Amino acid sequence: MRRPAPRTLRGQLTAGLVTLLAVACLAVGITTALALRGFLIGRVDEQLAVSGGRFAASLEHEAEPDADNRSDTRGQAEDTFGARLLDGVVTEAAVVDDTTDRPLALSAGDRRTLARIPVDGDGHSIHLSTAPGRYRVMAVRGDDQDILITGLPLHPVEETVHRLLAVEAALFGAALVVTGLAGALWVRVSLRPLRLVTAQAAEVADLPLASGEIAMPGPLPHTDPRTEVGQVGQAVNHMLGHVEDALVRRQAGEERLRHFAADASHELRTPVANIRGHCELALRRPGPVPDEVRHALERIDVESRRMTCLVDDLLLLARLDAGRPLEHETVDLTLLVLDATEDARAAGPRHHWFLDLPEEPVTVRGDAHRLQQAVGNLLANARTHTPPGTDVTITLTSARTQVTLEVSDNGPGIPDELQDEVFGRFVRADHARSRNTGSTGLGLAIVKAIVTAHGGTVSVTSDPGRTAFLLVLPV
Repeated sequence: MRRPAPRTLRGQLTAGLVTLLAVACLAVGITTALALRGFLIGRVDEQLAVSGGRFAASLEHEAEPDADNRSDTRGQAEDTFGARLLDGVVTEAAVVDDTTDRPLALSAGDRRTLARIPVDGDGHSIHLSTAPGRYRVMAVRGDDQDILITGLPLHPVEETVHRLLAVEAALFGAALVVTGLAGALWVRVSLRPLRLVTAQAAEVADLPLASGEIAMPGPLPHTDPRTEVGQVGQAVNHMLGHVEDALVRRQAGEERLRHFAADASHELRTPVANIRGHCELALRRPGPVPDEVRHALERIDVESRRMTCLVDDLLLLARLDAGRPLEHETVDLTLLVLDATEDARAAGPRHHWFLDLPEEPVTVRGDAHRLQQAVGNLLANARTHTPPGTDVTITLTSARTQVTLEVSDNGPGIPDELQDEVFGRFVRADHARSRNTGSTGLGLAIVKAIVTAHGGTVSVTSDPGRTAFLLVLPV
C-alpha cells in the first residue's frame, strides 16, 4: 500500500531535507565502497605481480617437488590458486591449503574460463565453481611457452567492503534519524511566522463580513521583508488594510442608506396619511359623483393604503437594522400562534389550517408584538402565495435550548432560483407571487430581521408539493 505524501509545508520541507541527506549518504557510501574495493583489488594485483607465477610454475613438477618448489608453495598465502596451461589446455591446477598445494579437479566451465584469461600481466576477476569463492588472477608466459596463472581470493576484499557498508549504514541511519528530528524542529521554528499568517487568515475568514460593523484583527508582527514569510506577512497586512477600508466604506454606505430609508419613511407617513384622509373625505361627499371620478378615488384609496403599509414596513426594517432595542419579556408563543392562526383562517377561509402544538405552553423571552408580526407574516405568505384548498400546517416544538416553529404547505413551491433570495427585500416571483394581493415584497425580510434581532434563525426548504419555513428561537 502506497504511503501518502506529506501535505503540510512543514512535512514537505522535513521530508525533502531527509530525502536529500539520504541521497547524499547513499552517494557517499557507494563512492567510498567502490573506492575502497578498487584500492584493495589494486593491492591484490600488486601481490600477484610480485609473485610472478612461481606457484603456477611449481605445479609442473608433479612427482617429487624439489626444495625450491616447496619454498614456492610455502611462500604463498592460503587459498592461493595456481594453474598451468599449455596450448590453451589446463594441465595442472591447485590451491594452497595449509602451506601445501591441493590439486583441483576443474569443471569444463572452469577450464574455459581459465583459457579466456588474457596474457597481459593485468589482474582479472573470475569465479571458479570448484574453488572457494571469487578470485583475482593474473596470467604470464612461462619459460616453456606455457601460460602460468596465479590467483588470490577476493573474499578478504569483499568482507572488508561489506563491513564498511554495514558501518556506513548504521552511521548514516543514525544521522538520518537525528537530522529528521532536528530538521522538523528547525522547520517548525522557521515557519512560526507563517502559522501566525494562517491563524490571522482563519480569524478573518470566520468573521461575518456580509453585513454590520466588523472589527478587523490587528496587523501581523515581525514582517521582515528580507524573508519570504515576512513578504507574505506584509502582503497579508496590506490586504487586510484594503479589506478593512472597504468594510468601513460599506458600513458607512449602509448607515447612510438606513438613515435615508428611515428618514424617507418617516417623512412619507404624513403626506400619505393626508392623501388617504382627503380621498376618504371625497368618497363620503354627499351628492352624485361621476363613475370615473369615484373609480379614480377608490384606486387612490387602495394605493395609499398600500403605500402606508410599505412605509411602515420600511420604517420597521430601518429601526431593526439600526439595532433599536426590543422588548424583553416572557412571550407565550403557543397563544401567539393560536391568535395568528385564527387571523389567518379569517383572511383565508378557503385554505385548510392545521395546528400541531405541544400540551404545555411554550414561552420565550422577546418582543411579543414583533414576534406576532413575524408569525403573522409567515402565515400571510403561505396564504397569499398558494392556491385555495392548500393545506397549511403550523408545528411548534420546544427543546431544552431552543424553540422551533415550522409553517409548511403543500402548495406549488418556490422556484429554485429564488430560494436563496426569498428573504431579501422586494423579492417577488412571477405567476403565484404576484402583486395583485397588495404584497410589498418585504414580509419575509421583516421576518428575518425580527428573528435575527431575537438571536434566532429562519430558513426555507421548498419542492413542488411541500414548502416549509423553519423559525428557530433560543429559549
